[in-house]
Amino acid sequence: MAVLTSLKVSAKMENLGRLIESVSGCAKAQGFDQERISKIELAAEEALVNIIHYAYPERPGDVEMICQVDRGRFIIEIIDSGIPFDVTATPDPDVTAGIQEREPGGLGIFFMKKMMDEVRYRRENDRNILTLIIQKR
Repeated sequence: MAVLTSLKVSAKMENLGRLIESVSGCAKAQGFDQERISKIELAAEEALVNIIHYAYPERPGDVEMICQVDRGRFIIEIIDSGIPFDVTATPDPDVTAGIQEREPGGLGIFFMKKMMDEVRYRRENDRNILTLIIQKR
């Protein structure tokens, strides 16, 4: 597996642009077209914003993003030491229900799962590791 870039910053909104630019640059260097780069950016942004807002309710913390390629797959690992949260266990919202009947929230995670070919989560050494995978095609 070849690591393209690794970036670790404070989990603050002011660092979101830098993280997204990093993943976008890696995707561009791998030859993704703009439509797929936009999907990669949106999925990464959803994960990062959730970490920034919810992972560290009582103390500041960091987020690390690693972009890699392996066997035709573009892989983004997003790592934090915040409270455990498995996005893959989040049930998909009922998108067929009317807006009044829907539970609030959950759409961002739903779209993240739909935009990526695969989304994985694991908890390792007191860290959340979210892996977003998209085939290079």
